[in-house]
Amino acid sequence: MSTRHSAKVRGGAAAAVAVFLAITAAGCGGGDDNKPKASQDPASKPQGDAPNAQTPNGSSKPTPPEVLATVNGEAGMTLTINKAARDAGGFLTVEGQLKNTGTAPYVNTAPWRGNELNSSGVSVAGVTLVDKAGKKRYYVLRDTDGRCLCTTGLAIIEAGQSVPFFAQFPVPPAATMEVEMSLPTFATATIKLSG
Repeated sequence: MSTRHSAKVRGGAAAAVAVFLAITAAGCGGGDDNKPKASQDPASKPQGDAPNAQTPNGSSKPTPPEVLATVNGEAGMTLTINKAARDAGGFLTVEGQLKNTGTAPYVNTAPWRGNELNSSGVSVAGVTLVDKAGKKRYYVLRDTDGRCLCTTGLAIIEAGQSVPFFAQFPVPPAATMEVEMSLPTFATATIKLSG
């Protein structure tokens, strides 16, 4: 009986060792994260998500966005417009950035709201476009709750901080190629329309 019992134990132990070795061997096939990875062939890299342009010496640098206009405001504030495009939905969308180039936080953002849309809180709802040729002024669009379709939440802009700027307007006629944009406390900017 002792011989038979020891044979069963040995057979069970051998099966357990075989399972352990199989699992260990399967786990080793995935590679080692500590080993340096082989460099990829440049021709095999995906080309779809490469927004950077190549310079003549082969290094890449980001392509800066187009600047349609840059205007100065008070206390070191600047407004840069990068896009003024007609959308398929019948809107004109103006995009850019507000930047505090001063050394102190900018807190006088209340005038940017204008007098039209107080339900938008501190925003750029006071921005307007003027089509001089068509003799028409365009105000920022609003949603069904009366809030502007524009940048909101601009209570304080810290020194050196940039914040996105956008505003949507009714689309001017196709013949209108440029408009004058005014935001309170900033100079007037002439911007070309696209789309």
